[in-house]
Amino acid sequence: MRLGGLLFGKFDHPEQWAQAAQSAGYRAVYFPVDYRAEQSVIDGYAQAAKAADLVIAEVGVWNNTLEKDPDKREQNIQRAIRQLELADYVGANCCVNIAGSYSAQWDGPHPDNLTPKAFDEIVTITQRIIDAVNPRHSAYSLEPMPFIYPDTADSYLHLIHAIDRKGFAAHLDPVNIISSPQKYYASGDVIREWFDKLGPHIRSCHAKDITLSGKLTVHLDECRPGTGGLDYHAYLECLNRLDKDTPLMLEHMHDPEDYVLASRHIRAVGKELGIEL
Repeated sequence: MRLGGLLFGKFDHPEQWAQAAQSAGYRAVYFPVDYRAEQSVIDGYAQAAKAADLVIAEVGVWNNTLEKDPDKREQNIQRAIRQLELADYVGANCCVNIAGSYSAQWDGPHPDNLTPKAFDEIVTITQRIIDAVNPRHSAYSLEPMPFIYPDTADSYLHLIHAIDRKGFAAHLDPVNIISSPQKYYASGDVIREWFDKLGPHIRSCHAKDITLSGKLTVHLDECRPGTGGLDYHAYLECLNRLDKDTPLMLEHMHDPEDYVLASRHIRAVGKELGIEL
């Protein structure tokens, strides 16, 4: 597998960006610009990544394609299409989004999110996005969420079969699916189930951690890898069974030092297991 993460600071040219990734010990990167960038800029980053042997793990969309307002929904779908085009052009492993939400919060809970209606809309919208691009080198993927499809390994498999497109693949963030004390204390089993059922479909994974507090009723919060309860031994063992270039991408930390500490922890677990990142 290839460890990667967010890069801080401004870079004068793509080669400097690639050098910063290498200096951080990363072998995978998030693509740093979106489809609106100048073509020369896009090409510069893609070429710099290739020259430095950096896998472009993801091109992100991060919007709500289930937006209730029809005009905003269409704008969001169009952005997803353009970002998938970009991902395919630069050879990213995947273009990743969430399925969306009927909530006023783009990624928030809503009573209709986990219903047959939502499932069918997600299928139709995802097919539309993929069919508009017909990607050859990348794939569109949906990050699992606790209150939006796909929320379980089985619902992800159901989506894969219903969408029925070669251009659709899986993305995994196990922290997002640890949604109860039962799953928290059995995170290794949860992770193994996802890899057992989705392994060949997984294009990229996120790395963070989760902690369960004693505050009622149930409070689960993201935290830096190594400071929570996620079973990283199980996670790395499962990842190690996939293609050797599968990215594991650190995210959602605000301090560069946290990325250093998170990377150090994951590498230490990998060393215990004899796994090179």
